[in-house]
Amino acid sequence: MSIEINTVWKGNMQLESENPGGKFLIDAAPDDGGNGDGFRPKALMLSALAGCSGLDIAMLIKKMRLNVDNFEIKTKANLTDEHPKYYDKVWVSYHFYGKDLDRDKLQKIVDLSVDKYCGVMEMFRKFADVSVAVVLH
Repeated sequence: MSIEINTVWKGNMQLESENPGGKFLIDAAPDDGGNGDGFRPKALMLSALAGCSGLDIAMLIKKMRLNVDNFEIKTKANLTDEHPKYYDKVWVSYHFYGKDLDRDKLQKIVDLSVDKYCGVMEMFRKFADVSVAVVLH
């Protein structure tokens, strides 16, 4: 299976990228010569990581019929100082909200996403040390 993304320069530091879900703008911050009107590429990588794993989690919550009111995924990353700058450390925390949360089953679904299903997580592990935590609220 292959995927094709088309990205077009819109002037200055702005690009428009089209993926299967629609079009969005990519732009540099004003400090880097852009207008700050679009998403930042490295931050999009963290969104892709959370989105990939989050879709796994949502599917597994439904499949296992777990009682979860809500969940959120917080990602934090350390960017290297030298060019090319990349994330060398990434922290991902899964926050689950609800009454009578089953810690063991929630840990299991996170482990399944992290270790088996999420391809973006696997890509990140090729270049970064990834730490994962599960937090119940």
